[in-house]
Amino acid sequence: MNSEVQKFDLMILGRGAAAFSAAIKASELSNGEMTVAMIGTGPLGGTCVNVGCVPSKYLLEVSHSVFRPEHPRMAGILTTRVKYDFLEVMDGLRSYVAHARDSKYVRVIENYSNVKLFTGLGKFVDKKTVMVSDSDGNDIALVSGSNILIATGSHPAIPNIEGLKETGFLTSDTIWELNGLPESVAIIGGGAIGLEMGQALMHFGSKVTVIEALDSLLPQTEPEIGSAMKKLLEEEGMNFYLRARISAVSSSGSGKSIDVITHKGKEKVEVQEIIVATGRQPNTQYLDLEAAGVNTDSRGQIVTSESMKTSAAGIYAAGDCVSKKMFLETLAAREGVIAVSNMFGEDLRIDYDSATWAVFTSPQVAGVGMTENEFSKRNGSCSCRVFSLENLTKASIMGETEGIIKITVNPNNNTIVGMHIMAPNATDIITEGAYAVRNGYTIDDIIATSHIFPSMSEGVKLAAQSFIRDLSKMACCVE
Repeated sequence: MNSEVQKFDLMILGRGAAAFSAAIKASELSNGEMTVAMIGTGPLGGTCVNVGCVPSKYLLEVSHSVFRPEHPRMAGILTTRVKYDFLEVMDGLRSYVAHARDSKYVRVIENYSNVKLFTGLGKFVDKKTVMVSDSDGNDIALVSGSNILIATGSHPAIPNIEGLKETGFLTSDTIWELNGLPESVAIIGGGAIGLEMGQALMHFGSKVTVIEALDSLLPQTEPEIGSAMKKLLEEEGMNFYLRARISAVSSSGSGKSIDVITHKGKEKVEVQEIIVATGRQPNTQYLDLEAAGVNTDSRGQIVTSESMKTSAAGIYAAGDCVSKKMFLETLAAREGVIAVSNMFGEDLRIDYDSATWAVFTSPQVAGVGMTENEFSKRNGSCSCRVFSLENLTKASIMGETEGIIKITVNPNNNTIVGMHIMAPNATDIITEGAYAVRNGYTIDDIIATSHIFPSMSEGVKLAAQSFIRDLSKMACCVE
């Protein structure tokens, strides 16, 4: 290795959404004059395009295409058996991921001659310098940056369960290697990743069991939505163990055996495959952050201010490695932009309150802002309404009436502080909630805004109207 330090205006640790967003923003701010080093391992693009959003949504869409013709919602539609080749599905998924990575990351970064890629693990030597090592642990470069952004992402968190490692399991990072559909699957974790993967495999034909330590699903959303989602998935054939603990896992013939403990006692769950979906944890363990003076929380996530500054001067952080309550690609990209902008004279702040999140089950779940419980804990009381899609004309026409729209309002000024939705296209509708939370809109602002009839988004207006009138006594399109 050449011991000479390679110096850059900006050094980025990581090569996912936050890293790319930051590198492009830095290039734009300087008209391509700013020198940027991007250091990391694995395929370009990080979690989202390679093992996260892109492959999971692809698999879900294909699975729904298999399931829906066999379970029609409309009168007069005859059941149709859909044939599919699971290996071909997975080959198509992997091909699409490769295309998305190449078109959105590999070819994109080639347009920025001021950005130099270093493939290897970066470890702080001091507050301005990083040693880059290859996969064999050999030092290959010393890199320094006048400004530094840590954007190293995250990896699946694996619970400490007796026999789990020896028995083997899949995660949201490795499930994409499957070539055959498991006959039966146990999913450890009832959050977004677990339910998305569980419903996708179930729609293809797997027998799916979800084991969750909490007493409800999707703990980040409203309990009414968690309960409604559980009921719908049970009707589709999914089995649940809530408030459950796994004491041990072992091999059992050609499959796997799980010892599950609930308030009813101990049960054995026999499955062909196990998927661990118990959340993610930051990739900070190898960075030697102490050498740089960067503080982390108890989970190893980097602590930042709203301007994305860490505890060390000149060092910022963004993306999944940052201490916050959600892992979102678009939020990571925004954090990257804010970090770089502030490095070079801006004074921007991240707005977590209006950050949207989503679960791409069918129906989808999406949310923004605080839940009823979160706002009540912080402020003592709140005003809330729960609107059922049974009262929405478009949902009735579609045969999709299981959903819910819940709005949480500050009773002191009627501003909307939270909106949570379970509905078809909830991921599109929730943007209206984001505008409302970000700009301090009231329920009157929602009511005064024209909504298309019949549409799913009209449900937001009806949910707002439910604060002021009895919807059972209201005709269509009443203002």
